[in-house]
Amino acid sequence: MEEVVSSVAEQVIKPARSGVQSVERAFALLDLIADAGGRATLSELSERADLPMPTIHRLLRTLVGLGCARQMEDRGYALGPALMRLGDLAGRQLGGIVRPYLRSLVHDLEETANIAVLDGDMMVYSAQVPSQHSMRMFTEVGRRVHPSATGVGKAVLPSLKQERIAQIVQSSGMPELTPKTITDYDELLEELDRIRERGYAIDEEEQELGVRCFAVNVPGAPTPMAVSVSGPKSRLDEEFAKRAIPLLQGAAQQISTELN
Repeated sequence: MEEVVSSVAEQVIKPARSGVQSVERAFALLDLIADAGGRATLSELSERADLPMPTIHRLLRTLVGLGCARQMEDRGYALGPALMRLGDLAGRQLGGIVRPYLRSLVHDLEETANIAVLDGDMMVYSAQVPSQHSMRMFTEVGRRVHPSATGVGKAVLPSLKQERIAQIVQSSGMPELTPKTITDYDELLEELDRIRERGYAIDEEEQELGVRCFAVNVPGAPTPMAVSVSGPKSRLDEEFAKRAIPLLQGAAQQISTELN
């Protein structure tokens, strides 16, 4: 997370080349609040943005006035309600962008395909194309799930810095959803190391018994996200994995290109 934050901060203090510097700085502050899980103290923003305190105060006053940020009782700052409408519209557009790739996965693999994004400390399903099987997986779009207990979450977490992973886990917790859910933080870190090495994540009945999911992180996405296929464990066997992983990795790369 430190590298991500410092990168954003560097963008904040650089003169704007083709845009308005104050707008770039304001959006960078919103990014920093989002990176902190949706709320941050003034001292945290000052340290990470590397901006003069009067400048941060001025930008935050403007963002609060617009409803894009709100000041908390503890004098910290959180993302504001005005962003909800923008986020909702952006989420719908994301579904339109990724749905053709999800349809392609369903056509080739005959199992349900999903896209989920990291929202604060939880993963949120943004789009889904269901399988045609009578026995299939269905996850409601908009559903929020724990990153540590899902394929999409475990695919995204390895792309984040250690500090951010710890923050997410501390905030969201690691509830035991099934007897196979990882509930120990050190065990989770070991699992994330394995995912980094092999390039994909597996949900082995950790979210729901009898269900297996394969997921791949979307590299370079504007916001952390992952694409996945899920279904009954009996159908998503080793032979299925050999076909699914390359297709998921290809879809993730195509989605990344589309979004960038």
